[in-house]
Amino acid sequence: MNMMQGMNAGVTNVSQIVLSAIKDMNRDLQLEQLRDADDTTALYCDDSDLDSLSLVLLVGEIEARINDAFDSDIVIASEKALSLRNSPFRSVGALITYIDEELAAK
Repeated sequence: MNMMQGMNAGVTNVSQIVLSAIKDMNRDLQLEQLRDADDTTALYCDDSDLDSLSLVLLVGEIEARINDAFDSDIVIASEKALSLRNSPFRSVGALITYIDEELAAK
């Protein structure tokens, strides 16, 4: 193993955290669309079966995991996120991008 592999071996990224939270939550929800979630998976939009309560629970879980993993205090469901023209909650990829941007701004 070279030095770069060793340095990256323990690194958790935003995508892994988000997808893990979705997988864990979907054990209860059993939504087909979330079974094999990836960046293109719809979250909260016309093409989604995820209801608003489930979205709130999911966002809370992701937020807690992100803040623990990155020792941060970001708020994902902020006024900023809710007022964006293109909702960060429309897809998994959009949410990951939004979280990455919020972490970079801290």
